[in-house]
Parts: sequence; structure tokens; C-alpha cells
Amino acid sequence: MNAPTKEETDLLAPFPVIPLARIKVPVGEAACNEAIAALCRARIVGFDTESKPIFVQNAVDDGPHVVQLSTLDTAYVFQLHRPECERAVIEILASPAILKAGFGLQSDMSHSRRRFGITLESVLDVNTVFKLLGYKSSTGLRAAVALVFNQRFHKSKRMTTSNWALRTLSDGQLAYAANDAYAALCVLLALNKKHTDWQKAMPEPVAALLRDA
Repeated sequence: MNAPTKEETDLLAPFPVIPLARIKVPVGEAACNEAIAALCRARIVGFDTESKPIFVQNAVDDGPHVVQLSTLDTAYVFQLHRPECERAVIEILASPAILKAGFGLQSDMSHSRRRFGITLESVLDVNTVFKLLGYKSSTGLRAAVALVFNQRFHKSKRMTTSNWALRTLSDGQLAYAANDAYAALCVLLALNKKHTDWQKAMPEPVAALLRDA
């Protein structure tokens, strides 16, 4: 099976994104602890990272600069220039008790391992699920939303290449980052309800978290 093209998905109704009112940017220990508690309660969360783009040859890539983690209720955008945010992110990424789901996570995981010096536990690239369901090539979030919800997920190229190391992110950046994580979570939870055979191919404790969802 093949995933739909961008031209095909452009004809669909829009995916209902998470609004700015439900996107939080933690600042301070108390806000980070609140975010950690919410993410731990959810047990399965959407995950993605953003890094400042590099346009100069041989420049050092010190990303990620932003890590976004989302429940169905709230998306958290952690800015890693804040030490308390980095500590919170490390706690979540290193926890085997929280499943982190996203799309195209190879570079996100590589950059996170390099920056944080940790082993990321219980991470699932949802592209793997689509391959198990018979889709030949990498599906991607846009196509996945179309396949699962018959809706259009818009990704702004301008936001993709924006400066993610800024101390204050724009509303557009926050919406972009948060919804990459939120939509990935929505897709995984929907797949988990519609299809269950693929769970058998998942390692523990990922399979256990999926069964309990």
C-alpha cells in the first residue's frame, strides 16, 4: 500500500489542531514539575524536537533547542536554554514507564542522546506501525493524519526553518511544535484502537503501555 500524496491530502478537511490556549511553555521548577506529573499520568505522549537550522558549512549543531511532549489535553513546549526544562525533558525521555511517540524520530533521538547523554527509553516511531500495517515507504505525519482521520495536516515550511533557539518563540512556532507532537499522539492512539496485531511486534514495555491505553 502507498500513502496519499500531498496533492491528495490538500483536498481534505483540516485536522483540528490543539489551540494555543492548551499549549504550555514551562518556566521555573514548579511549572516543570507540573508538566512532568501530567505527562507521567498520561503514560503515552506525543514527542518531537526542534533545532535551530544551520546554514553555514561546518557549523556546530548544538540542538535540539526545543522538545515538545503532548498529552491529549495539553502540549508542553520545553525550551532547553532553561536548565529546569532540560532536567524535566531528561526525566521523561529516560523513563521506560512513558511511551514517547512521533514520526521520523531517528535524528531527534540521535541529537537528544548527544545533547543529554542518556539512553532514550520507550520511544516509538509511528512510521514503524504503518510499515507493519503494509505501507511500503515512510508515511510521515501529514499522510498518517490523512489515512487515519481523512483530514489535512498542514506543516509550514517557514516555521520548520525558523530560529528555534530564540528565547521567546512566536505563536506560530508554538503551534507548529506542539501540533507535531499532539497529532502524532492522536494518530497512534487511533491506530491502537483500530488495529492490535502490530502490538505483538513491539518490545516490552512498549507493548504493555499500548495494551493498557
